[in-house]
Amino acid sequence: MVAALALLMLGASAQKRQVMLDKVVAVVGGSSILHSQVQEYADRLVQQRRQQGYTSDRDPVNEALEALMTQKLLYNQAQIDSVKINEGAISSAVEENLQHMIEEAGTIHKLEVQQHMPIFNLREMLRQTFEEQQYASEMENTVVSKVTVIPGEVERYYKSLSRDSIPLVADQFVYAQITKFPKSMTEAKQRTKQRLLDMRERAITGKAKFENLARMYSQDPGTLMRGGEMDPTTLRQLDPSFAAALEKLKPGQISEVVESDYGFHIIKLLDKRGELYHFRHILLHPVYTPEELGEASNTLDSLVKMIHADSITFERAALLHSDDKTSKMNGGVVSNTDVLKYFGGGNTKMTVTKFLREDFGRFKSLEDYNALVKLKPGEISNAFVTEDMLRNQMAKVVKLIEIIPAHRASMEEDYLRIEEMALQDKQGRVFKEWLTKKIDQMYIYIDPEYRDGEFENKHWVK
Repeated sequence: MVAALALLMLGASAQKRQVMLDKVVAVVGGSSILHSQVQEYADRLVQQRRQQGYTSDRDPVNEALEALMTQKLLYNQAQIDSVKINEGAISSAVEENLQHMIEEAGTIHKLEVQQHMPIFNLREMLRQTFEEQQYASEMENTVVSKVTVIPGEVERYYKSLSRDSIPLVADQFVYAQITKFPKSMTEAKQRTKQRLLDMRERAITGKAKFENLARMYSQDPGTLMRGGEMDPTTLRQLDPSFAAALEKLKPGQISEVVESDYGFHIIKLLDKRGELYHFRHILLHPVYTPEELGEASNTLDSLVKMIHADSITFERAALLHSDDKTSKMNGGVVSNTDVLKYFGGGNTKMTVTKFLREDFGRFKSLEDYNALVKLKPGEISNAFVTEDMLRNQMAKVVKLIEIIPAHRASMEEDYLRIEEMALQDKQGRVFKEWLTKKIDQMYIYIDPEYRDGEFENKHWVK
């Protein structure tokens, strides 16, 4: 719920503001809600639904007010419970959103005219908005994070669904791959190291500021807008090689080039307090020339010709020649193991080898999908250039093993998806019970003009 609210508020913040009389229409804890905020949110709800092609019988103004009151309650409770948030992510979101607004307006001056405020006030307003949303989101996550479901609950949930409520699972792809990094990987890595060494020297000699170099060249999307700055963190939360280099630094020092699972870095330690390290870094990935990538593609195309000539099976070719350590041991069959590892997972129960269209571009390469849709089961693609999850360039061929047709979800074929639905249902019930309890405990005021609305939670009106 809060995530959807954040998107709506983000859109609203970019709208042109009109000079109008405003008033407080609700107060939750120590936070007030203005008429203009409710109206902006309601307008955005209507616009979003039109774009998605559906309507609601519920009054959008009433729905907007309840959503905003829920966010305010979560925010206030987060303050009471001393919930921690990612300040760095907020700063990045603010700058990214502000830059987008400037680009849409044309210039900073035009944006200031549209918003009726100077740029520094707008930045602070955005910061407060994103901060409140982040606190609310973290508070909601805290409430539901320990909720789990057991197989019996999943089965009971599934049996409780009417046939129309059972989700339709779209076509799923099962496929295998053979990947190949260019032979010139050593040279590409050396070029990358040299670029970082040049940046390091420029920063040390004062010819450039480390944070400016990070903004211009770093390939870490999470920190580049902040000049490479990371939130203070412990060593155990970092890649081992990165942590080892960081631990040796004194405040103000810049490391030599460090290779981690994510690429190559130089690190600048800002300060250290207890076990918390505050630092900036610049991340680069090896980059290959078109000729180098073409050589890797040619190698794979030659391998495919051997497979077509029955000189070797695809499974054997994957085992002997693929550079993907995970899939090569399974005949090239692709799973989400790399996704689980990247996000700190490791629960083998969550491993899947079936991918929806929506999974490509989020968790798997969109180029994989573009190649697969041209194939029939058993066919192999030509080589194409793509990137892995860590943005390392490579050549790849894929083999379509099976297309599982769209169907109603079943316990046998789609247990993980049904388990996720059951978990979300239980989390929703737990959150609703928690919210009702907090509404009863917290100060709530709603303007008489808005009290007659149909609130989903009847406890709002006291």
